[in-house]
Amino acid sequence: MPNRLAHETSPYLLQHADNPVDWWPWSADAFEEARKRNVPVLLSVGYSSCHWCHVMAHESFEDQQTAEYLNAHYVSVKVDREERPDVDAVYMEAVQAATGQGGWPMTVFLTPDAEPFYFGTYFPPSPRQGMPSFRQVLQGVHQAWEERRDEVTEVAGKIVRDLAGREISYGDAQTPGEQELAQALLALTREYDPQRGGFGGAPKFPPSMVLEFLLRHHARTGAEGALQMAQDTCERMARGGIYDQLGGGFARYSVDRDWIVPHFEKMLYDNALLCRVYAHLWRATGSELARRVALETADFMVRELRTAEGGFASALDADSDDGTGKHVEGAYYAWTPGQLREALGEQDAELAVQYFGVTEEGTFEHGQSVLQLPQQDGLFDAGKIASIRERLLAKRAERPAPGRDDKVVAAWNGLAIAALAETGAYFDRPDLVEAALAAADLLVRLHLDEQARLTRTSKDGHAGANAGVLEDYADVAEGFLALASVTGEGVWLEFAGFLLDHVLARFTDEESGALFDTAADAERLIRRPQDPTDNAAPSGWSAAAGALLSYAAHTGSEPHRTAAQKALGVVKALGPRVPRFIGWGLAAAEAALDGPREVAIVGPSLDHEGTRTLHRTALLGTAPGAVVAVGAPESDEFPLLADRPLVGGEPAAYVCRNFTCDAPTTEADSLRAALSD
Repeated sequence: MPNRLAHETSPYLLQHADNPVDWWPWSADAFEEARKRNVPVLLSVGYSSCHWCHVMAHESFEDQQTAEYLNAHYVSVKVDREERPDVDAVYMEAVQAATGQGGWPMTVFLTPDAEPFYFGTYFPPSPRQGMPSFRQVLQGVHQAWEERRDEVTEVAGKIVRDLAGREISYGDAQTPGEQELAQALLALTREYDPQRGGFGGAPKFPPSMVLEFLLRHHARTGAEGALQMAQDTCERMARGGIYDQLGGGFARYSVDRDWIVPHFEKMLYDNALLCRVYAHLWRATGSELARRVALETADFMVRELRTAEGGFASALDADSDDGTGKHVEGAYYAWTPGQLREALGEQDAELAVQYFGVTEEGTFEHGQSVLQLPQQDGLFDAGKIASIRERLLAKRAERPAPGRDDKVVAAWNGLAIAALAETGAYFDRPDLVEAALAAADLLVRLHLDEQARLTRTSKDGHAGANAGVLEDYADVAEGFLALASVTGEGVWLEFAGFLLDHVLARFTDEESGALFDTAADAERLIRRPQDPTDNAAPSGWSAAAGALLSYAAHTGSEPHRTAAQKALGVVKALGPRVPRFIGWGLAAAEAALDGPREVAIVGPSLDHEGTRTLHRTALLGTAPGAVVAVGAPESDEFPLLADRPLVGGEPAAYVCRNFTCDAPTTEADSLRAALSD
C-alpha cells in the first residue's frame, strides 16, 4: 500500500511511495506526530539521480524488517534536496560541522522540535569498513532516546546554538578591487593541474564558474595565464569521458584526475553553465572545439531534458538497466570492443577503438570503456567519424535509457535560458533562442504569481508547493536579462526587475547588505540558511550580485547597484582565500570593475541588416558583464534607448560606463574595439 508520498510532485519522493517505510513529506504534521508519539524523527535527504540514495533505498527502505523497526520507533521524513534546498542546507551544515564531511543520502536524527542530534550519510545493511549497519544505528539511537533523553536533548540544543553562532564574515561590504582579483588568480594558479586541466585532485568537478571568472579576467586585463587555464581545462574536459562523445552534454564529475571515468548522472545546471562557458570561450578565441561543444551541449539539453510543457527537467540518472534487469552505473554509456564490432563491423570498430580510446581491458569496469578523445598523432576522416558516431548513437538508443527526473527547477531553468539564448544568438540558431523563450514563458505562466513570487518547482504542468529560494529569484532574473539582450524584448527586463525587487525586500539584510537563502517570510527552520559559496551551481548570493549589477546597468537603478556592491563584499573576503568556491562571485566582481559597460543599439528594426550587424557585434563583445539593449529610436522597451537617435539616418551603437559615454558609432569595427579594449 502506498505511503504518504504517493501524492507528491517530486520524482525522488515518488520513487519511495511504495516503500514499506511509512514515510512523511517534510511538514508540520510529521513533527506533530513525533511529538504525539514521543519518538524521534528520521530525516532522510537525497535526490532522484543520486546513485547511493538508490542503493540505500534498495538495501534498507525496501526491506520489510527494517521498515517495521522504523515505523515502530520513528517518524520517517523523506526530503528531495532539490525541492527543499533550505532544509538540505541547514542540516548539511550540521552534518559537516559534526562529522567533517557530508553528502547524500543524508541521514539525520531529530527531536520532535526538528533539532538534530545524530548524523550520517549512507549506512550499509550490515557492518562494513568500520561503518555500523543501518539497523545498528537505528537501535542505538532508539536506546539513547529511551534511556538518555536528557543527554540527547542537551546535545541537540548545543548543536542548534553552535549553528546560530556560525556568522559569515562579509568583508567590508565593498566590491573587490584589482588587488583581490589578482590574488584570486594567483591562488587558482597554485591549485591548477597543468597536466590535466582543472583544479585539485580526484574526484574532479567541472569548474564552470571559475572558468567564467578566468575568461572575464583575461578580457579585462589581457592576462594570458587566465585564458590558458580556461582553454586547456575546457579542452581536457571536452576530450575526456566526462563529456558524452556521442550525444553531447557533461556528466556531473570525474572520479579520476584525468576526466576519464565520470559519475554518469547528467544535471541540468552543469550543462547550462558549461554550455555558456564554451560559448564564451568561442567568443574569446574562435575555437572550433568550443563551438562544437557549446552547440552539442545545447542540443543535448533540448533533445533529452526538455519537458512537454517547454521547461527543462532536472537530471538524467547515472544508473540504467544493463539489459539483464539489473540497474548498473554507466550501463547506457560504456562500450567493449566486442560491442563496437557488433555495431560497426570489424573495420570501422577498429577505427572507433583507436579514435575513442577504447581498450581490451577497459577504462571503466568489466572490460568496458568510457568513450573519450585521446590526444594522438595522425588524421582521421571526418566523414567516416561522423558516420561512426551516428551509428553508435543509434545503437545506444536501443539500450534501456537512464531515468529522468522530470521536475522543473526554477533556478536551473534560469541558467538554461541564459545559455540557450546566448548560444542561439552567437551561432545563428534561432531554434535555441525559441527553446529559451518557451522555458521563460513556462516560468512566468506557472512559477510566478500575481506578486511575482516564485514557486521553486513544477512537474507535468503543475506547480509544486515549495516557495522559491534566493537562487531561484537570482538565476531566473539572470536568464531573463540574457533573453532581453538577445531578443530586444523589454518585457524580460521588466520581469527580471520584479524578481530582483523581491531580492531587495525579502532576502537582503538592510544593515549589512548580506543575503539569506530564504525569504524573511519563509518557513522558519532551526537556522535561516545563508551560504555565499559557489559549489555545484552559483550560490544565490553570487547569482543575485551578478543579476543586480546587470539590472542596474540596464536601468541606472542606484538601490540595485548598491545592493550588488554590498553583496560583493563577501567576494572581497573569500576570493583571495578560496577562489575555487566563489567563481561566480569573482566573475560578477570582474563585471563591476569593468563598469559594466552599457550598450544601446538603435535601428529601424532587428530585420534591418545594419541593426542586426551592430546587435550581433555587441553580443559578441568580451567586456565582462556588458549589457545590451536593442530597439528603435525613442522606443520605451529599454531605458538605455532613451534619447538615442540614429546617426545620419543609420543604425548606431552607444557605449557607456561609469557615467561616461563614447561617441556613437555606425561601424561594427569601432563597436568591436570599444567592447574589447
